[in-house]
Amino acid sequence: MDNTFNAFIDSIKKYFRGVRAEWGKITWPERRQVITETIFVIVIVTVFTVAIYAMDIIFKFLLGFIQK
Repeated sequence: MDNTFNAFIDSIKKYFRGVRAEWGKITWPERRQVITETIFVIVIVTVFTVAIYAMDIIFKFLLGFIQK
């Protein structure tokens, strides 16, 4: 049982060493780029939300005539 436990611990250590090595290879975007892209995503989501809401209101209005 000790051998399996030690092998398990060694594999965990090896995994985290690998994670640490890969972490150093990451190229992080600049702060300005992150802010710009975040604002862009928020604007796009807002535009699509308003468009879908407007279509919902229009279809509800048009389907109201069919029910009468």
